[in-house]
Amino acid sequence: MKYNKRQKAIILLSDGTIFHGKSVGKQGSAFGEVCFNTGTTGYQEIFTDPSYYGQLMVATNAHIGNYGTHAEEVESDSIKIAGLICKNFSYNYSRPAADASLEEFFEKNNLLAISDVDTRALVTYIRENGAMNAVISTEVENIEGLKKQLAEVPDMNGLELASKVSTKEPYFAGDENATYRIAALDLGIKKNILRNLAKRDAYIKVFPYDATFEEMNAFEPDGFFLSNGPGDPEPLENAISLAQEIIKRNLPLFGICLGHQIIGLANGISTYKMHNGHRGINHPVMNLLTGKGEITSQNHGFSINKEETEQHPDVEITHTHLNDHTVAGMRMKSKNCFSVQYHPEASPGPHDASYLFDQFIENIQNK
Repeated sequence: MKYNKRQKAIILLSDGTIFHGKSVGKQGSAFGEVCFNTGTTGYQEIFTDPSYYGQLMVATNAHIGNYGTHAEEVESDSIKIAGLICKNFSYNYSRPAADASLEEFFEKNNLLAISDVDTRALVTYIRENGAMNAVISTEVENIEGLKKQLAEVPDMNGLELASKVSTKEPYFAGDENATYRIAALDLGIKKNILRNLAKRDAYIKVFPYDATFEEMNAFEPDGFFLSNGPGDPEPLENAISLAQEIIKRNLPLFGICLGHQIIGLANGISTYKMHNGHRGINHPVMNLLTGKGEITSQNHGFSINKEETEQHPDVEITHTHLNDHTVAGMRMKSKNCFSVQYHPEASPGPHDASYLFDQFIENIQNK
């Protein structure tokens, strides 16, 4: 137990509001956009999801760390959140399959976390006032200095972050003798996406975020995939141009989250920063094609413009978010292209939407 070693800590929001807590272990400060995730399980997968790069994560679940960590339960090669804010942090864990505590996992990844925070009050404040930049710090006597540093942190709106998490060199996933070949653009791809494609008899070559169509097409793929990722989609001009080229040639194309927004921009549909985004594993979505509801895993702070999507002559909305009626999925009427604003691979989350990977394979078969 290390309760007696913890120091006072604060969360300072960019509007000057302060919330109080205690450090979990590491001392210092961490900056980023504060956001919250409502998932009750899957914290390790959430912390390693590249889409969270540059964000301070508020866990709404009251207990974090109670089942420890496992080396296989990661979605990338390292923790991607900028820092953690929680109510109760469990230094001990009770799962036999775990191989380390969350505290040890954070120490290994040099992550700053604070606990004993009134997370209900903080989340309510974000919901009412919107996502904003913040700093978590043990420098509780240096408020003015922290304010000056916080003022220098760039706003998420207009911020390109895919380059920070994308692979530097192409790599492969799956069986090279598989039936299908898929070229995937890594904007912050999760490992479980590659697992889902591989188990559908696909061999995947993963390319850096700035790869050209010529480079990806040289792999002679049967289909193209645009991944999830962090930041604002609008600065990703190369990815938008790439999507336009794939669409022009009517090659099978599937996009998830940031990839979905890229496909929207490639069709002249604008994107916007949401008030506080969707982050959790229980978001309700309506499939307009089947009339069935889906419980989905979501993690995004940007969305495509619904009115522009509805008015686009060659784009059809296929899924809507039932909480706020934002666009959750679309397809092109005359091209082999579709996308969703949520995570069909989940990890963590329900598997209601895993059929979308099957749909991608079917699109490849019917091209």
